[in-house]
Parts: sequence; C-alpha cells; structure tokens
Amino acid sequence: MAATYLPTLKQLQYLVALKDAGHFGRAAEACFVTQSTLSAGLRELETLIGVTLVERTRRVVRFTPLGDRIADKARRVLREAEELGDIARAAGRPLSGEMRMSVIPTIAPFMLPHILPRLRRDYPDLKLFLREEPSGAACEGLHNGRTDCVLLALPFACGDVASHPLFDDRLFVAYQPQDMPSDPPKIPAALIDETRLLLLEDGHCLKDHALSACNRPELRAEATMLGTSLHTIVQMVDNGLGMTMLPEMALKAGILDHTGIVARPLDADNAVRRIALVWRRASPREKDFQLLAEALAEAR
Repeated sequence: MAATYLPTLKQLQYLVALKDAGHFGRAAEACFVTQSTLSAGLRELETLIGVTLVERTRRVVRFTPLGDRIADKARRVLREAEELGDIARAAGRPLSGEMRMSVIPTIAPFMLPHILPRLRRDYPDLKLFLREEPSGAACEGLHNGRTDCVLLALPFACGDVASHPLFDDRLFVAYQPQDMPSDPPKIPAALIDETRLLLLEDGHCLKDHALSACNRPELRAEATMLGTSLHTIVQMVDNGLGMTMLPEMALKAGILDHTGIVARPLDADNAVRRIALVWRRASPREKDFQLLAEALAEAR
C-alpha cells in the first residue's frame, strides 16, 4: 500500500495566515516564525499536493483560484482541529484554559472594566483573550475561527450562531441644553434635528439600532457618520457641534462626566439594543459559553 503524504496543520496555518494578511512578512509575524520559514513551508505544501497555490511577485501576493479554494478548506480544517482541544477542555473544569472573545467598541470600554475583575476572581483558570472590533469583523472572525465567542448588540445579522441574551441596553439622546430648551423627560424621534445628528460610521451596529428605533429615513440620509469612538463624538457634542445617541451602559460608565451634555431616553418603539454573547452553533464548548454568559449578566 502506497504511503499517503498529508499536509501538516502548520502548513495549513501558514496558508491561511497568508490569505488573511496578503503579505509574507505580516503572515510570518502572525505565525511567530520567520518569513523564510513560512515561505519554505508553503513551497513544501505546493510540492506535496502538486499545484501552485500562490503567485509570487515583488509587489503583490495573488492566490490562484485553486489556492483560494484550498485556503478556505484549510481554514475549516484548522477550526475542526481546534475543536478537538475544545472537546477535551469541555470535559474538564468549567471555564478553564484559553478563550478568545471579540467585543464591539460600543460595549468594551463601558462593560469590561466591571466584569473582568469578577471573572478573574471566580474563574482564575480562565485565560480570556480580548479583541475589540466592529460587529461585522467580529462575526467574520467568529465563523473563521479567529475568535470563540462575541459580546455583541442585537439585532445584528451574525450568521448561523447560538446566542444567550444578557440584558437590554436603552438608547438615550445626548445634546446641549440649548438644543432642547423645553427639556422634555423623553425625546421623541420627531424632535431630533437630522442636520445636527452625529453617529458612528457604517460597521458599528449602534448606528443601525439608533436609526431603526427612530424610523425616520431622512435621519439616515442627513446624519453625519463619523469613523470615531463614542468618546470622541461626546467631545464634539460638548463643543456644540451637534447631538448624538448613546447607550445606557455608556452613561452609567460616566461618559458624560465633566461635560455640559444632557441625556434623555429616546421615546420610540424598540429604543433598546439587546446585549448578548454569541458563538458558533454546535460548538463543543457550548456549556462554557452559557456559563460565561450567565457570569457576564450577573457581573454587569
């Protein structure tokens, strides 16, 4: 019987890293190897399977059509290999070992400082690696196996995932007092000046939640979308450049401290976003994620 030579997981890791980075140097850094080691590993892989996967030029790295297909398949193989370890960890102590969690920017700075100390206290064997990124990138990383779970605000189309809702986070309108001289206890969507509304740019689900709750198409057309953080937008509002919408967790975390900004609840249907932990459906660590979700809900 002839010997069968199979690609190694390391070779597949190199291939996926190059696909993600589009650059040999950055791919090597991501794999913690030298560029020559990564390049040699990929050439061995190409020799092994007898096809060219990557066209190499001085300026660009271009995958062949077959290379694209094999890289996608390699990504799935690596994820399956990681789940072998997940199965073993799931059989051991709860919430132990390494776990990679992505958190969106409109949650991370306001929620993590409160929950991480309690997690460290209650689950000292858990090594939680955090990555802050917008919702779309976080969900993509989840399905690609880059992260294990995502702390997200729903509704958001994250694909075929399982989820555990944590709590509802109300939306508030934040403004300078002169923008609402009547100072109503709640702000109807009709009172929001679309020419002065400042929101995060596309890719941040908070923008979509706010616009959906207001149900005013002209807000989407006229509002100014900024690729900045909520903290930066708050500084702009404090300087009289407009108004914005903020989640309740940001207010409780003190984002308006030392400003002259007023915040009132948005008076609209569905003026909330639902904070949830999501993970790949049928993950062998589902019990761990359920336990983590319960811990997050209690600690917040």
